[in-house]
Amino acid sequence: MGLGYNKPLYILPFDHRGSFQTKMFGWKGQLTPEQTAEIADTKRVVYDGFKASLSSVEASKAGILVDEQFGADILRDAKANGYITAVSTEKSGQEEFDFEYGDDFGAHFDKFDPNFSKVLVRYNSEGDAEMNRRQAERLKRLSDHLKATDRGYMFELLVPATKAQLEAAGDSKAYDRKLRPGLMIKAIHELQDAGVEADVWKIEGIDTKDDCAKVAEAARRNGRDGVGCIILGRGEDDVKVREWLSVAAGVPGFIGFAVGRTTFWDALVAFRKEGLSREKAASRIADNYKTWVEIFEAGL
Repeated sequence: MGLGYNKPLYILPFDHRGSFQTKMFGWKGQLTPEQTAEIADTKRVVYDGFKASLSSVEASKAGILVDEQFGADILRDAKANGYITAVSTEKSGQEEFDFEYGDDFGAHFDKFDPNFSKVLVRYNSEGDAEMNRRQAERLKRLSDHLKATDRGYMFELLVPATKAQLEAAGDSKAYDRKLRPGLMIKAIHELQDAGVEADVWKIEGIDTKDDCAKVAEAARRNGRDGVGCIILGRGEDDVKVREWLSVAAGVPGFIGFAVGRTTFWDALVAFRKEGLSREKAASRIADNYKTWVEIFEAGL
């Protein structure tokens, strides 16, 4: 495939691992086979919700992002059904990006043949320069591998504030509004210059269309015209997710979204702890996902 992906892309991500294990289940440390199976079964409810949504969402625009640890069967089923699939590649819960399966990452992609391989990376250009350099080297290695094997590269860029940036901004919300958009652009430029060529950039929510446009321009600079951006939910509440989707919709270069926890978390809690049936939990997830699609498409 050539560089980029510019078709509509509505991702339901549920590749959470460490946070899912501890916050949803309260389990720490090494899991037993029974615990692993229970988490995998709970993730199946999210997948059921995704499939239920396809009665009204075009399958060619819809996709899932899930991990191999708890979602291997889901990935196989989704691939067999022709759904868009993305698989996470990073170690869960690490401040510094590294491969979940070390040098064997390519063999793990081959098992599932996903449309996209996804990374989650914390990269602040004004942060730890040596860590940024190490991360960029690994990310370029992945970039080269994916291009050689004709697979898409989905890059989730998080830009956590340094202490100095947070103090300069005043608080986290002011940082998000005033400083983060510019730092995202700087990070994208630096990573591109280091040879990291993402097909889709997963972008933290942005408050203005003007900043969205500038980020998209950075992603598509210097002939990268086919590269797309999708807005992520970052676990925010329903109101904030709706706002971010509305802002990003219609901005050239923004092709969709990836909203996970806001889509499925409350439904899964009700399923596990409040007696909500599996079918109703899946239905709630489907309704939430369809709502995001409706909001984004209304802004096109």
